[in-house]
Amino acid sequence: MLKNVTAQKITLRKDTLAKEIKVYAGGKLFTSFCYSDTLTKPILYPVYDGDGTTITRGFPFQPRPGEPTDHPHHQGIWFNYENVNGIDFWNNSYAIPAAKKHLYGSIKTGSFSSTIQNKTALINYTASWNDINKQALVKENTTLTFSAKNNIRIIDRTTTLQVVNDVTFNDTKDGLIAMRVAHELQIPVKGDTIANGNYISSEGKTGDSVWSTRAAWCMLYGKIGGHVTSIVILDNKNNPGYPTYWHARGYGLFAANPLGQKIFSNGKLALNLRLAKGESISFRYRIVIATGDRELSTQQIEQLSKF
Repeated sequence: MLKNVTAQKITLRKDTLAKEIKVYAGGKLFTSFCYSDTLTKPILYPVYDGDGTTITRGFPFQPRPGEPTDHPHHQGIWFNYENVNGIDFWNNSYAIPAAKKHLYGSIKTGSFSSTIQNKTALINYTASWNDINKQALVKENTTLTFSAKNNIRIIDRTTTLQVVNDVTFNDTKDGLIAMRVAHELQIPVKGDTIANGNYISSEGKTGDSVWSTRAAWCMLYGKIGGHVTSIVILDNKNNPGYPTYWHARGYGLFAANPLGQKIFSNGKLALNLRLAKGESISFRYRIVIATGDRELSTQQIEQLSKF
């Protein structure tokens, strides 16, 4: 049970030159919302647990010795998709050669607002999912809500996507809400003395067996910075494709993707979500980051699942 819970004050600090908004919980840095023009999507990076330990991979912005340097598009926490009318928003990065850039899209932010409500902070922004010619396929409206209680930090995300013209989100594995975690939180493999993470889902799946299964939530936990950190991504019952499929990899990619049903079911199911011009669809997710002597219990996660 979660006992003697005390909410921490959340504050925001804007840096218009760097194009980021720093989020603080109880006076300590929680994360930064980054929207620089050099990025192919807005991200939360880096992300810290309540003890001040960085739980996201440093690469490609602040690489740390010994950490993996694969998939340069895996940056902090993000939200995008691999196949929107054939345009790939997921894999775009500085590593894509110019001759292939026309196959990829970018998400560019527009207007912003931020508010403090009691001891929570909200960042609301609009964004445009553009092809290489800066033609918008999708208009996004997102609210990020940050809160913290004792050793628990929470990010709630509500995103509405409205299509400019007819759009199909073709079934594919790479999407939708995702994060790339620190080396310590990867699942250990032979010869790796740093990784010690493990997955467990609401359906009881563990480790690599979580991948391509459905569950209401999934937790990744491991020892980092002298304590155990638990990261839980929770699906919402009103989301399309609930309960989501988990694109959770041992090498540190932790993602929930309700739109890749054909891939994850080995062709038994298919969604290929289609929206007609002007139609919209909404998604809600919660990310919980907790520190302690051990991982969160199922009972504790269930207490945090109402959002």
